[in-house]
Amino acid sequence: MDTAKTISKKKTSEHVLLITRTFDAPRYLVFKAWTEPEHLMKWWGPKDFTCPVCKINLHPGGTYLYCMHSPDGKNYWGTGTYIEITEPERFTCTDNFADEYGNIVSPKSYGMSDDWPSEALITVDFSEKAGKTNIVLKHSPIKPGKERDMCRQGWSESLDKLADYLKTQK
Repeated sequence: MDTAKTISKKKTSEHVLLITRTFDAPRYLVFKAWTEPEHLMKWWGPKDFTCPVCKINLHPGGTYLYCMHSPDGKNYWGTGTYIEITEPERFTCTDNFADEYGNIVSPKSYGMSDDWPSEALITVDFSEKAGKTNIVLKHSPIKPGKERDMCRQGWSESLDKLADYLKTQK
């Protein structure tokens, strides 16, 4: 057994934020909610945040830009590039902090530490069973710690909002 590979694999898996969630909605609808601006704007962001801006160019090499507006009035911009899209089964994209023009900025400009990656990778897999959709979300590399816990909370609150939004789409 190659100990170096085992340690490297363990370290890599420790840096993956993994979230699973089941939604009471068909897969095609859940996928659309993630990939069409008019849907994403209705649920994106943690509790009490809004998403006043969302642009999506959904194809490999296409980009996205969104703004999360916090309850205290601060805007958090994000951008990325789609790497893989298999509709309605999966998408993979990069994830970066940005300014309002879509230019990538340092995570420090949003108060993040040196441990926060300048670019992350997000993969979301969608599977359907009996009319319900299960998602598996992987966000990496996110080191364990306070900021990762904050990220998990943000994702969880966003996914709660998605579940509520999907109830209105039936």
